[in-house]
Amino acid sequence: MSLAFGIVGCGLIGLKRARALGEHKLLMCADVDLERARHISAQHAGCVPTLDFREVIQNPEIQAVIVATPNDALAAVTLEAVKAGKHVLVEKPGARRAIELEPIEMEARTRGVLVKVGFNHRFHPSFQRVKQLMATNELGPVLYVRARYGHGGRLGYEKEWRADPKVAGGGELLDQGSHLIDLARWFLGDFVRVQGQMATYFWRMAVEDNAFALLTTSSGTTAFLHASWTEWKNLFSFEIFCQSAKFQVDGLGGSYGPERLTFYRMLPVMGPPQTTMWEFPAEDGSWTEEIQNFASAIQGRTTLCGDLTDALAVLRVVNKLYKQAGYDYHA
Repeated sequence: MSLAFGIVGCGLIGLKRARALGEHKLLMCADVDLERARHISAQHAGCVPTLDFREVIQNPEIQAVIVATPNDALAAVTLEAVKAGKHVLVEKPGARRAIELEPIEMEARTRGVLVKVGFNHRFHPSFQRVKQLMATNELGPVLYVRARYGHGGRLGYEKEWRADPKVAGGGELLDQGSHLIDLARWFLGDFVRVQGQMATYFWRMAVEDNAFALLTTSSGTTAFLHASWTEWKNLFSFEIFCQSAKFQVDGLGGSYGPERLTFYRMLPVMGPPQTTMWEFPAEDGSWTEEIQNFASAIQGRTTLCGDLTDALAVLRVVNKLYKQAGYDYHA
């Protein structure tokens, strides 16, 4: 059964979300730049563009709202949509700080609506395959995670909203780093000890362009993460080490290179492992899969994969790392 959606925020991510709706209907879209809203609405029959996001959340026909604004507006728009009784898919990181998300969690529970956070990396086929293989319980416990994620920016990057601490709420740690933290927590569990180092090596901006994090669970499993805006060739590499196997995910498609999962299975005699590789050359379908998870959860057919609890956990890690490093973007 199709659902009726509205979108608030019609930039690149809003456009991707609109194109991933599939069978679902887009009734309205809002942006402070009306031309961007018109660009999306022109691709969806009957969709009405508007400058006022409140027209979207107050539309009685709309059941679910996608919020894809810059970070400073994510929580505020989501809270108003929840108060209006709408289900919401809000882009990661969901807010600039955990304290901005906490009222939404309480309001959503009171209103009986679902709020999903856009951790679309969980829906890449490599990570879905890893979860399936790990579910057999034949590989032993996860020992640690090592991951890198980065791009090199573009001309004028230091002038975009992501470089403004008041709008973005942070730099690369909050941007691509939030995906790494979410994925690491998905496989390892909650982190109770966090250490990190932030630096602005290249870009003339008031936020960090590199972030290094060492995160540890109560059982001692560790995630070693590096997110960078000085990765001159776009890179994604995520390794999961189990007692008797290793998974390595490389690439996300597009400029990050073909998505590839390599499974290294330890042999009883050890030595060189048994190696299996899968490549996923198709266009990135994670956006569509995430929308389907959201819609199915609204219809009561599944549970959300990546919700407010997950986003709050990520933001609390991010906020602790910033505090430790002496970054106070909200002073």
